[in-house]
Amino acid sequence: MATIKVMQNGPYLVQGDDVTAVDWNGATYAIPKRPFALCRCGGSTTKPFCDGTHISKWLQSGRSSGPGQPRQPATKP
Repeated sequence: MATIKVMQNGPYLVQGDDVTAVDWNGATYAIPKRPFALCRCGGSTTKPFCDGTHISKWLQSGRSSGPGQPRQPATKP
């Protein structure tokens, strides 16, 4: 079973051995390690995988989106 965890101020953490990452053309990405993290900020140089760029990007706010919460854009520090 696969689990995708939305990390506060961070990426999507994907856990499970039965996961395949596929792009819009159907090409499969090689997954370098497990668990792996998918970029959520859009700034990673290793997309779709997270490279830690979010640390200095928009995800550094005290706000978060989650079940039952409206999506709120992060504010610049």
